[in-house]
Formats: sequence, C-alpha cells, structure tokens
Amino acid sequence: QVQLVESGGGLAQAGGSLRLSCAASGRTSSVYAMGWFRQAPGKEREFVAAITWSLGTTYYTDSVKGRFTVSRDNFANTVYLQMNTLKPDDTARYYCALKIRNTGVSRLYYDTSYNYWGQGTQVTVSS
Repeated sequence: QVQLVESGGGLAQAGGSLRLSCAASGRTSSVYAMGWFRQAPGKEREFVAAITWSLGTTYYTDSVKGRFTVSRDNFANTVYLQMNTLKPDDTARYYCALKIRNTGVSRLYYDTSYNYWGQGTQVTVSS
C-alpha cells in the first residue's frame, strides 16, 4: 500500500503563487510516475501535470504550461507543484496520484491509470 499526503494549498490572489507538496509513504519502491489532477465544483477531474520518477520527464496540460512546474525529490519521496501567475480558473481541489507501471505516455493524462491517490488540497484564487 502507498499513502499520499498533499499539503500547501490555500488562498492566493490572482497573479500570486502557491507550492503544493505530495509526500508518498509505504511501498514506494516501484513508482513510474506521479501526477497532479484538479477538480473544480461541478466539473470533472482534469489532468494538470505529471513527472516520471526515474528520468524526471514532465508533462503539462496546455492551460498551465509556462505557469506551473512539477518536480520531485526521489530521496524524500515527494513531488511538488509550483504554481505561479495563478488565475481564478485555477481554483479547484488538487490531488496527487501515483502510477506504478509504464503503460505509455498517453496514459499519464488519464486519472484511471493511476493506482493511488491523496486526499487533495484546496486551492482558491481570488480575482
């Protein structure tokens, strides 16, 4: 079993920054990638960013490219999401997720391909 705990959410003004963290514990010896997803009220959960654990290759949804940066600390089993130039549209509950196996790059964008999830952390951006 793997446990994921997110932190770092909160309230920010438009144009501001927040940094989310996700600490993994338990059986973390086999990790292919970790991802960040978000869900706003009344909307479906959507992919935000992902990073492969071994090579650190990163992937982003178009709406956050150039504003968000995903990174990881392999020794601390932690993944980060640095969010800059925040917009009100970024308001959502943010979840980190862990994917065990490599099933192709395209699968990184789908929440159903991840094996473990955190409880989420709320990000609210005011205009």
